[in-house]
Amino acid sequence: MATQGSEIGRIVSAVKARFTAVTYSISTRSARHRKRAVLTQQHRLHFDLLCKAMDDPALAAVLDTYETDVPPEKQRQYLFANALYINALHFHRIGALSREELYGHLRIICQNKLFREYWEATRHHRKSLPETSEEFALGRMTDDLIQELADTDTDEWWVVGRPPDDPSS
Repeated sequence: MATQGSEIGRIVSAVKARFTAVTYSISTRSARHRKRAVLTQQHRLHFDLLCKAMDDPALAAVLDTYETDVPPEKQRQYLFANALYINALHFHRIGALSREELYGHLRIICQNKLFREYWEATRHHRKSLPETSEEFALGRMTDDLIQELADTDTDEWWVVGRPPDDPSS
C-alpha cells in the first residue's frame, strides 16, 4: 500500500511538472506574440507619420534635426531612407529576418549614395542610444558595413563584410 502511495505521488508530481512546463510554454509564446503585435503597431504608426512628413514639407520641418541645412527634396529622400532602414529593423525585431539576413539586406541598401548621405546626416541621432541596446549594436553594424564597403577595392559588393554572430542564437 505504501508503495502505491509513493508511486501515485510520483505520477502526480510528474503531471504537475508537465502541466507547469506546458503553461510556461504557452505563456511565453503568448508574450512573444503580444510583443510582435505591439512592435508591428508601433511600426505602422511610425511609417504613417513618415509618409505624412514626406507628403507635407510643413510636417517634414518638424523632423528636421540635421546639423546642416537640408533642402526639402533631400529631406524627403532622407525620410524615405529612414523608412527603409526602420522597416528592415522591424522585420529583424519580429523574427522575420535573422541578423545575417538583416546584414544582407543592409548591404544592398548601403549601396545607395543617398542612403549613405542620410546615414551620415543622422550620425548624431544615434549617439544618444545606450551602448547596451540592440539598436546601438545594429547601428554600429551598419556603420562598420558602410566603412567596409568604402574601403573595398572589389566591384563584388555582395561579398563585402561578414555579418556578426547573432546573439540570440
